[in-house]
Amino acid sequence: MLRRTVAAVVGSKPLAAVGQAFPPARALAAQFVAGDTLGEALPVVKSLVADGFLVTMDVLGEAVETAAAAEKNSTEYLDLLQWLAAERLTDAVEVSLKLSAVGQALPDGDGLSGEHARLICAAAHGIGSAVTLDMEDHTTTDLTLGTWRSLLPDYPRTAAVLQARLFRTPDDLNELAVDGRRIRLCKGAYTEPAEIAHRRSRDVDKAYVRGLKQLFAADAYPMIATHDSRLIEIAQELAARAGREPGSYEFQFLYGVAAKDQERLRDAGERVRLYLPYGTEWYRYFSRRLIERPANLGLMLRALGRRRP
Repeated sequence: MLRRTVAAVVGSKPLAAVGQAFPPARALAAQFVAGDTLGEALPVVKSLVADGFLVTMDVLGEAVETAAAAEKNSTEYLDLLQWLAAERLTDAVEVSLKLSAVGQALPDGDGLSGEHARLICAAAHGIGSAVTLDMEDHTTTDLTLGTWRSLLPDYPRTAAVLQARLFRTPDDLNELAVDGRRIRLCKGAYTEPAEIAHRRSRDVDKAYVRGLKQLFAADAYPMIATHDSRLIEIAQELAARAGREPGSYEFQFLYGVAAKDQERLRDAGERVRLYLPYGTEWYRYFSRRLIERPANLGLMLRALGRRRP
């Protein structure tokens, strides 16, 4: 109930406009977002790589409403990849892309977003980097996986994301976790209908463990995206049982979350990749962090209460 209530509050367009302009919200968002521009994100990503982390960078700006906005986001990704090449960071840094950021939700958007995704994947491939196609809510799952399949023959390091929350995910894993494909398994950050998704946390956790077992038993490269310390321990146990060496899978974390687990895994020789977003369209991303941790909303509301006219 609390998760749904917070989702309704932060998902409101009028409140989003207020939140975007609200300094305490921006200050809290800085925990999770590297900056408004690539220039602001540069020292952050360089510092993370120097500290022994891998990175995947996301240009914020999902659910665009015009082809021009899709073009703008696509160009930003191409500029980002050029910078990674110039700074010789392509061994450690790749990018994550939401197809709605390059037009998937527009009329005939599947074709438009597919064209932009192909340009971005080609640029990444050309510099020795790679792309992960982020997953959004359940209405986009088939379209996103269809785009992924179309890219794999030319860009086999392109990764996909599957969400343990969805009932369909075991079947998707059976079909897709083959041929060394890179698959990120997450719990799922979207509030989905009860008819198609687990709603209780313990059921999502159980589904996540089942998904881990499928991934480690398959010919795939697991990308384990969770901040749950217990699930991380289970993943390490499953990797050991499967005879997986560090480097044949990786752990992924959101920037600004679970720093102690990030460091512990890195120090133990595991591959640890941090999801590092940047951009001016940070409020929607920050909203999902509020949904995941409603205590952050309390901090923001208390800051609002301290404001003076």
